[in-house]
Amino acid sequence: MKIFSFEKLKVWQKARELSVKIYQMTKIFPSEERFGLVSQMRRCSVSISSNIAEGAGRHSPKDKARFTEIAYSSSLELLNKSIISKDLEFIENDNYNFIRQQITEITAMLDALHKAQLKNL
Repeated sequence: MKIFSFEKLKVWQKARELSVKIYQMTKIFPSEERFGLVSQMRRCSVSISSNIAEGAGRHSPKDKARFTEIAYSSSLELLNKSIISKDLEFIENDNYNFIRQQITEITAMLDALHKAQLKNL
């Protein structure tokens, strides 16, 4: 089976793992949040890894860098929704701290990837 370039990226692997964790955490959110925070958190968490993958399929460094920027933005969106979820007591401190740590690592990796992509312009 062919392994695509994005699958080898540590940042994509971490983003994928974070998405799985977000899906697991949001299972216990109140049912009235099913189309609110649950849907939004799941969508933006998947967007991180999806944009990394889509960017890897682009040929120009400028296009690759743009998708990395979008992945970074989705990471910050997820952090914002996690903060609100913590404020509303939908997630516990341990889970919030885990999300925040993962996002800190992912955004640092995305920043480094973005800088490398811009060097190729």
